[in-house]
Amino acid sequence: MQKLSIKQLIIITLCLLVLVVGCMTIHQRRHFNKNGKIDNVAVGGLTAKQALKKLQDNPQSPKIYVNNELVFKDKQSVAKFSSADKQKIKNALHSQYTFFPSSKAKNIAIKPQNVNQDEVSKIDQAVSQKVTELNNGRKAPVDAYAVYENGRVQVKPAVGGTQYSLDGLHNKVENEIAGGTVHLKPKYTTPLSANSKTVQNEKAKLEELSKRTVTYQVQNKKYQLNCGEIITRATYQNGKYHFDTGAADSKINEINNTQATLGKSFEFKTHDGSVIKTTDAGSYGWKISKKQAGKTLTNVLVANKQTVNAKNDIYGKGYNQQGTGYNTTSNNGIGDTYAEVSLADQHAWFYKDGKCVLSTDIVSGTNNKDNETPKGVWYIMYQQTPSILRGLNDDGSKYASKVQYWSPFTDSGCGFHDASWRHDWSKQAYLAKGGGSHGCINMHPDVAGQAFHDLQKNEPVIIY
Repeated sequence: MQKLSIKQLIIITLCLLVLVVGCMTIHQRRHFNKNGKIDNVAVGGLTAKQALKKLQDNPQSPKIYVNNELVFKDKQSVAKFSSADKQKIKNALHSQYTFFPSSKAKNIAIKPQNVNQDEVSKIDQAVSQKVTELNNGRKAPVDAYAVYENGRVQVKPAVGGTQYSLDGLHNKVENEIAGGTVHLKPKYTTPLSANSKTVQNEKAKLEELSKRTVTYQVQNKKYQLNCGEIITRATYQNGKYHFDTGAADSKINEINNTQATLGKSFEFKTHDGSVIKTTDAGSYGWKISKKQAGKTLTNVLVANKQTVNAKNDIYGKGYNQQGTGYNTTSNNGIGDTYAEVSLADQHAWFYKDGKCVLSTDIVSGTNNKDNETPKGVWYIMYQQTPSILRGLNDDGSKYASKVQYWSPFTDSGCGFHDASWRHDWSKQAYLAKGGGSHGCINMHPDVAGQAFHDLQKNEPVIIY
């Protein structure tokens, strides 16, 4: 037999080597490494098709641990492999490929297409409950935040805590649930830092706000207010401003003391030209609500508007809670259309646009504590025609009197009305026991209709 030359031996050796390497490469590309796993199922030495079949045949029952404590388990698998996951298995095979066979243990987590989300929700709930339990007694972190106070904007630094966060736990469950057992290690909640985009945006918003001013118009007067005169403290979080408008209170108090009329006595020129001071017991007038004004002014600052009227910030007393007389500045706030009643003269005068349109005798409430007509500046609450007046007599018995015209001006039931039952219309009638009304202004039926039509809702009634 002819001996092979060295050259021939080398060629044969190289060919055998190429064949071995080729076969090994093909095997490595088609099979998982010896100690390979997918979702904790051993797939070493298997092809992608075989691995998928084994995963389908061996669904894992879930066991979820939080800090090594079991919080959820079920006999039924939550995630199941199917033919829809074929490409994912092939991708896993490719990702673990090594040129030479490897015995290194490697577990690849794959999320199957088929995941029972109802069960995942139950797991999330159990994990959340456990984390909440772990957080009991732990210190909550405080985010850094921007704040406007003392006339300037500053950033308060974050304060770390020891409470756990749920961040990332759901995704870990979703990604590893096919393997059955999932160990969760929650991390401490990280507060927003002072340099975060969120906090810097808060700072920018407040700095922009702090430079704005508002002209607050109250009747015919204007007040220029800067941010510091309106806002004591402000923050901007989650897209919303939060304000403490205590700074505006002193200015609103000043305006109310100067211009508001509610709860004050009025200087009033009577029918004969004499000037009197009314009592402050009436319901007519208006006043600015500090709380509402704070809302209005901050809304205008946020909207970057220049001027706002106080008309929507006022309040009143009695039937009309929105206030009366705000648009009236003449005659010390009473205006030129009003009703004037002199109890001493037992007479009433009705004025419209400064002109007396009716002058008539009346009978007021009996001159005793329970029935006297209350003095002050009131207003017509509403008008009815006809109406039935109901109440109690001095002896406690009930009465129900029909009237044709009714214009009440107090919450206690006093008002202008006709009194067809009355016979004594003398100026001394109200002084006699039971001779006057229960507090109303009785009018003769001959003039009651004209008086009713001369009056209007919210018109002031001056009684002295």
